[in-house]
Amino acid sequence: MLGRRQGIIVWIHSLKQAKMLRKFGNVHYVSKRLKYVVLYCSQDEVEETIEKLNTYSFVKLVEPSFKPFLKIEFENSKPDKAKEYDYKMGI
Repeated sequence: MLGRRQGIIVWIHSLKQAKMLRKFGNVHYVSKRLKYVVLYCSQDEVEETIEKLNTYSFVKLVEPSFKPFLKIEFENSKPDKAKEYDYKMGI
């Protein structure tokens, strides 16, 4: 079973080293135009992984994703009246 995961965005100088980042976690996306890699690893290992990645010369910047810490349940959100009537049509 997978534990809680967190994304890490790694900005790199060249895409040649993007393949090497697989040993740090699951590579989810590689942007060829903007030269960054999104990889996922366990939340327990995020700090150590960021420290290791910063030691490499081909890495410009390493940013952790804050998505696991965002609140996604909104309070006082009112549903749209037009959509509410569309769903009650009973087709």
